[in-house]
Amino acid sequence: MATNRTFTMLKPDAIENGHMGKIIDMILAAGFSIKAMKYTRLSKAQAQEFYAVHSERPFYGELVEYMTSGPIVAAILEKDNAVADFRTLIGATDPAEAAEGTIRKNYAENKGRNAVHGSDSDENAAIEGKFHFADSEIF
Repeated sequence: MATNRTFTMLKPDAIENGHMGKIIDMILAAGFSIKAMKYTRLSKAQAQEFYAVHSERPFYGELVEYMTSGPIVAAILEKDNAVADFRTLIGATDPAEAAEGTIRKNYAENKGRNAVHGSDSDENAAIEGKFHFADSEIF
């Protein structure tokens, strides 16, 4: 059964390129409400832990380096069918393959610097949200 919350991170490239406000506007316009949000920077240890699922992949080191290269915005979002609807809103990982009007089509640079993360399942949304936020920070 689908839950109504998902997790997202606006990645360092989106922040660096000045797209934070525009992306948040798109999220709100798509009917999501923000239940938690923070502007922060991941340490190397945090990035390694968050992306541990990819630790055996050849891009892991580059991913950790990229995700610690600048600030991020972490957020928990709420809407009916949140995970699936947010995945649709962000578009394909490769912006060249993303649908028109999606966040990645509009703001991602390439497959590696793709502006935004979105949880891929209800279970991961809960895990990722708890990774970044204490219960007292979620409304």
